[in-house]
Amino acid sequence: MAATVRRHPQDSARINLYEDWEMRYWSDKWGVPRQQLVETIKRVGVQVKDVARALGRDA
Repeated sequence: MAATVRRHPQDSARINLYEDWEMRYWSDKWGVPRQQLVETIKRVGVQVKDVARALGRDA
C-alpha cells in the first residue's frame, strides 16, 4: 500500500515542528530555508500567523 501524501497541514493555525513533511510545506510556501523557519518558530512560537508576520509573508 502506498503512503498517503499530505499537501496541507492538518492544523492550519499551527506548525508542527516534528513532522518533516510539514516543515518542508511551510519552507516551500514562504520560500525560506528550513533553518530560518526553525529559528523564527523558536523566537515567535508555532502559530502560523505569528511566523508569517515575523517572516514578512502572508499566512
